[in-house]
Amino acid sequence: QIVRRPPPFAFALARAKPIVDKTIARLAALGAVACGSAWADSAEEKGALRAQLAAFEVELLRFKEHERVLEDRVVDLESAQRRLAYSADELKAWSISNNTAGVAANAAALADLASASDHTWLILCGAMVMFMQAGFAMVEAGACRSRNVQNILMKNLSDVCVGTICWWAVGWTLAYGIGSGENNAFANDGQAFGTSFTEVDKDGTFTPSNTMLAWFFQWAFCSAAATIVSGGVAERVQFPGYLLYTIFMTSWIYPVIVHWTWGYGWLSGGSDYQINPTGFMDFAGSGIVHMTGGVGALVGAAVVGPRTGRFDGVENFDPHSLPLIVLGTFILWFGWYGFNCGSTLGMATAAKGTLAAQVAMNTTLAAATGGLGVLVLRFAMLRKYDIGGMCNGILAGLVSITAGCGNVEGGSAVLIGLIGAFIYQGSSSLMQKIKIDDPIDAFSVHGACGAWGVLAAALFDWGTGVDYFNGWSGWGCVQNEAGDGCRSGAFGEALGANILEILMVLLWSGGMSAIILVPLRVLRLLRADDDTQEKGMDVVKHSPNKAYSMDQKA
Repeated sequence: QIVRRPPPFAFALARAKPIVDKTIARLAALGAVACGSAWADSAEEKGALRAQLAAFEVELLRFKEHERVLEDRVVDLESAQRRLAYSADELKAWSISNNTAGVAANAAALADLASASDHTWLILCGAMVMFMQAGFAMVEAGACRSRNVQNILMKNLSDVCVGTICWWAVGWTLAYGIGSGENNAFANDGQAFGTSFTEVDKDGTFTPSNTMLAWFFQWAFCSAAATIVSGGVAERVQFPGYLLYTIFMTSWIYPVIVHWTWGYGWLSGGSDYQINPTGFMDFAGSGIVHMTGGVGALVGAAVVGPRTGRFDGVENFDPHSLPLIVLGTFILWFGWYGFNCGSTLGMATAAKGTLAAQVAMNTTLAAATGGLGVLVLRFAMLRKYDIGGMCNGILAGLVSITAGCGNVEGGSAVLIGLIGAFIYQGSSSLMQKIKIDDPIDAFSVHGACGAWGVLAAALFDWGTGVDYFNGWSGWGCVQNEAGDGCRSGAFGEALGANILEILMVLLWSGGMSAIILVPLRVLRLLRADDDTQEKGMDVVKHSPNKAYSMDQKA
């Protein structure tokens, strides 16, 4: 507001008035004295008059100096008054202009900080998911016989290397690559071989995007899906045939499932070409990643056949290194926090931070419950403690909670993990009964529990009752079309979409795996011969011919 005040120079004149009045009075007195000097007769009187005149001249000079200073001050004050004499509209316009510039600068800085936070979060979580490959390698190597350890480790390394090239070349394209500017229902067709990840002008200046970040994080999941299959065919699969399957898995089977779901394909919700307004709920991939790999492992184990002598009761097929299994389990448990918590896809807001914490708690509870559940079940069956079984129980709990870790409460996570333990044990026993040789229970852990996790994500959603559904909305409910309340019927829509996800993953991953594996078996490119299995893959196929070199002498 502009406060109207008297002209500033009026204050200066008011302060100077007493000085002026005093000076005028003295001048009058001196004038009277000067007028009377004509009648001064004595020398003394004339001297006194001269002294008074001298004093008068001094006072006159001081008065003129005061007058000059006051005039300068008045000029300064009048100039200041003119500068302050803006209208209210002018001041408002000036304020808006400067505030808008400040707000824009702050918004740009906050956007940069948010982007940096998201990049840091996803790169870290992606690296943790990648490190899970070490866990898979340790579990698989420890669960099998020592004469095949090198072959198992080579398959795991190849999964990552080959999967990387395939995901870069065509996997990302099918899953997420938008080439024509529109998202397709079945699969996409753009950004092959990393094209269009950045823009460059004629001067060679690049404009980056967030695509590289998404590519890296999703690549880690692709490699995990391929590695799951390795355990189901361990100790008897030929490396060239397995490599061809890995290429097929990472270039076609897995990317298409990803597009249907996370890539906003037909199983997602909201658009005309999608299944229903709510869509599926699979937060971090119980079905998309684990069930896809687990079903591939089941088909692979069935097609390649059991290891020579596995069900004859003659040879011992017990794990050769429980320490490796336990180490691998801890590595996988650790990496799972990147797997599940990282699926918030950012860390730029308090809501995403608290959701990541909820995900971490649910992940921990389900893992612990699953491990304890299988330990008790195996003790009841064997009357002995089974550490290997407990490790698989932990993994079963982790797989079971992966789909619903972002939309269920802690108590629900405990129950999901416990049921996952029973499903794992039931599936494992069934596989042995029908004589499908799965050396590390890859299907039971990832396939069976993956399907349960997808179903549980819908059944245990923390939305109110059996009408509303939270799902991808996290702390809030799925909104109605008007956006002013919870969507009625969302629970049923999500449950239907999740059941359909289970069926489609089973059909697509199982069918496509059979299409590539059966011809390889017929062409004798898949199963190793009995002699190679008897001697061990390491002895026949690798140099050096054994994974361990230990001096047996004291």
